[in-house]
Amino acid sequence: MTQRPNNAAEVNRAYLDKKPHEIAGMFNKVAHRYDLTNEALTLGQVHIWRRGVRRALNPRPGERILDLAAGTGGSTAALAESGAEVVGCDLSEGMIAVGRQRHPELTFVQGDATDLPFEDASFDAVTISFGLRNVENTEKALREMARVVRPGGRLVICEFSRPTWPVFATVYSFYLEQILTRVAGLLSSDDEAYDYLIESIQEWPDQEKLGAMIARSGWQRVQYRNYTGGILALHRAVRSK
Repeated sequence: MTQRPNNAAEVNRAYLDKKPHEIAGMFNKVAHRYDLTNEALTLGQVHIWRRGVRRALNPRPGERILDLAAGTGGSTAALAESGAEVVGCDLSEGMIAVGRQRHPELTFVQGDATDLPFEDASFDAVTISFGLRNVENTEKALREMARVVRPGGRLVICEFSRPTWPVFATVYSFYLEQILTRVAGLLSSDDEAYDYLIESIQEWPDQEKLGAMIARSGWQRVQYRNYTGGILALHRAVRSK
């Protein structure tokens, strides 16, 4: 296991164990400017990716859907437009507080993805966008998602991944290491959070490895689709019966 550095300012870096209170504290600090910064850093692509999640999940009126890592509720609101009952869940109380202010019509619950505060088989589908990287134990979280979804229910994961074109991969690496940090420094009040973002993306498993992890955790018929040249991948699966 990687040793923790002596410098306390580095406690949230991606090469360390992802302690829930540290991750929550980091997102609490950036909650009020998170959406603005996210919009800028993704060059507006976040809206395209969000539409992709909705198409992949195919929410239906009357269904009950869990939106994990819901943050300030942008993804939750988009899913709720379908007529489904959507519950937003996030580890960060600060993000949820902002979400409740912006979307008072939605239901938000504070919770840890590795120990969800919901009953077995209580949802028809579950989704998580840009949050699985931040979980302390990925496979435990995937098993928890399977627990709270009914047999035959659906899973959609939206997460940064590995570019599939070598030249594009080089350009993307330059963007992460040189440009993203500078833009984040202008827009965000917490440079450390975006240092963490870069390292968590770089250390995250590729499309195939994440697919295998999902298949080991109570899900079947695992598929994925690349977006933006593999910068991002949508993984889909169905709860084992």
